[in-house]
Amino acid sequence: MLLRKTAAVLATALAAALAVPAAATAAPAGEVAVPDRSVGVAVANPVIIVGGTSGFAFAYEPLAARLRGDGFRTFIYELPGLGFGDIPTSARDFAGYVDQVRAVTGATAVDVVGHSQGGLVARYYLKRLGGTGAIGRYVSLGAPQYGTYLANILAFLGLGSCAGVVACQQMAIGSDFLADLNAGDDTPGAVRYTTVRTWQDEAVRPVGNAALADGATNVLIQAWCPLRLVGHLGLALDGTTYTVIRQALRDSAIRPNCFAV
Repeated sequence: MLLRKTAAVLATALAAALAVPAAATAAPAGEVAVPDRSVGVAVANPVIIVGGTSGFAFAYEPLAARLRGDGFRTFIYELPGLGFGDIPTSARDFAGYVDQVRAVTGATAVDVVGHSQGGLVARYYLKRLGGTGAIGRYVSLGAPQYGTYLANILAFLGLGSCAGVVACQQMAIGSDFLADLNAGDDTPGAVRYTTVRTWQDEAVRPVGNAALADGATNVLIQAWCPLRLVGHLGLALDGTTYTVIRQALRDSAIRPNCFAV
């Protein structure tokens, strides 16, 4: 009975935790909407928020609103098929979206903030699809850069290989996808790489797998703010995490505000 309950909890956590959007609910392919610039002054590169598995664009509107309030031209990219499919395929779709945003805004490069699987999609674009010339700054929030045991545990509990969800299989520790993505330099190009992770992440285990090597700036929220409680989904909503995102996008020194709301 306990095993059955544990399996149910982990299955629910996987669906929520790897939560990401699909190709462009906020702005369907061919219809990239230009954000309202009436609030604040647009600064630096446009910013694309890349959502996580099984999420929808509206879930990232609070983060987008913060960025717009600080003057960033902000777009939300929702993963194709709610992020249950092949990650490289999603990355190729994302490449087209980046081109659309650049065309609409006239920007040479964009910055990306990728939550959960969204961080992997954006990183695959950078590393395997030649995206380093189109991205200035990369910020990941709880992205399983080196995989998560959650996907492996589901198989151990008798739920099969991620219940047939391809993206989940690819995010399992030791997957062929991650072996390819993590071969060689973690941080190619002149892109500024920042990762953010939290001890309370219920989806990425071990938590250290959300960090990158080779010169990336890796921020553990609790290293700065020991009493701050932030879950996997909370990384996209948390005030302290947002202060890190804003600093990274502005090339400022990273000093999280532990009391931000």
